Amino acid sequence: MSEAGGAAEAQLNAEAQLSNEHQLTAAAQLSSAAPAIQWYPGHIAKAEKSLAENLAKVDLVIEVRDARIPLATGHPRLQRWIKGKQHLLVINRRDMVSAEARHAWDQWFRAAGQTPWWCDAKVGTGVKQLQTAAIRAGEQLNARRAGRGMKPRPVRALMLGFPNVGKSALINRLVRRKVVDSARRAGVTRSLRWVRLGQDLDLLDAPGVLPPRLDDQLAALRLALCDDIGQAAYEGEAVALAFLRLLTVLEPVAGAGVAAGLLERRYGIAAQDPNAWLEAAASRHTSGDEGRMAQRLLDDFRRAQLGPIALELPPSP
Repeated sequence: MSEAGGAAEAQLNAEAQLSNEHQLTAAAQLSSAAPAIQWYPGHIAKAEKSLAENLAKVDLVIEVRDARIPLATGHPRLQRWIKGKQHLLVINRRDMVSAEARHAWDQWFRAAGQTPWWCDAKVGTGVKQLQTAAIRAGEQLNARRAGRGMKPRPVRALMLGFPNVGKSALINRLVRRKVVDSARRAGVTRSLRWVRLGQDLDLLDAPGVLPPRLDDQLAALRLALCDDIGQAAYEGEAVALAFLRLLTVLEPVAGAGVAAGLLERRYGIAAQDPNAWLEAAASRHTSGDEGRMAQRLLDDFRRAQLGPIALELPPSP
């Protein structure tokens, strides 16, 4: 490597270290200020019990996560559930984060021995590649069955993930028609059901399953911001205020996608103390109704009207 090249790499490494240190410091501050968020709807408890009963029937687990928060949407019980079954990791909503963030996460997961499959179920990007990977897993399964003198059969796959990460939309894309209800809100799928995908793959669509509790309130905040938990679990105005603080933290972080002056360009109000900003923005846009302004801010983020923003970036090694 040339002297100039070595210097450039050293600079990039130094910047990455500063970025990670900034994220860790800011995360500690945000965690202490995060609003209380808690859940465990009865239908999720019921679904988890049904899920456990059906896991024995599947060969492959297709885990779906949200590209904006790939760690927060990783279920802590996943390894216990899959118990050595084949596992495909799908990162959905790839369009909602920058190419830089995707690249960083892709390298991070591969370094951990996991191949991520990046998809946008809304328009179908990456779905064909995922289908091919699932069918290939089925071929490996049937090769083992043949070796034991057993007949081949379609691979049975479970589509698993937090609420509202896009599982049902992904299934509809895989089968090229609407076979399950899908909407960008948590809790649309309420029961398990099988869906046939050609002659090679049977998919079990499961309701979004949350852990019984989440002690990491910063992760809970990120789930609330991405609408991956029901609105009954949090107070919208408090979450919007926390989002304003988070934008300030993320703006200097490479790859996060928070453009300088974002709030002023979008709403005509420069970034400032979150409470003061919400009051000023409400006065300008929602006749002084801060609750409505808070909901508008959250909706704009969830619809990518603020641009592709990654709320999580890979932790330092």
